[in-house]
Amino acid sequence: MRSPVVVMGVSGSGKSTVGAALAQRLRVPFADADVFHSEANIAKMSGGHPLDDDDRRPWLDAIGQWLADHPDGGVMSCSALKRSYRDRLRALAPDVFFVHLDGPIKVIAHRQASRPGHFMPAALLESQFDTLEPLGSDERGQVVDVDQSVDAIVAESFAAYEKGGEK
Repeated sequence: MRSPVVVMGVSGSGKSTVGAALAQRLRVPFADADVFHSEANIAKMSGGHPLDDDDRRPWLDAIGQWLADHPDGGVMSCSALKRSYRDRLRALAPDVFFVHLDGPIKVIAHRQASRPGHFMPAALLESQFDTLEPLGSDERGQVVDVDQSVDAIVAESFAAYEKGGEK
């Protein structure tokens, strides 16, 4: 039996691209956490203001519910930057497996700059790095370096999931 997966990381790390490709490889549904944001959250981020934890709670609960609704596998792209956010997701989907897309701010800033029209302005990237709490040793998941091809990232993510994502 498979667990749901969260592909996590800062904006511009490739969560949506990798998440969709990983879901296709696993033959499970994919969802992007961005579509779970309220209009107020999107307006706030578009205005250059980071979300606070109060803004994120209903968003995280909706994502956690989606994960819980896919106990036999599903992939969600979601920043999940803080341990407390991941704990909130695990409260609804205890078996979730995290793939943390990680890399230097310089690499991710370059990727983010090539995404015109996205609601997360590049200026907020530094605040995301400041907020990021890496996976703890007691959290099911794998850190994957983003400074490689999408195919290589997906292959590494798939292998890690196959090793640690089974219930």
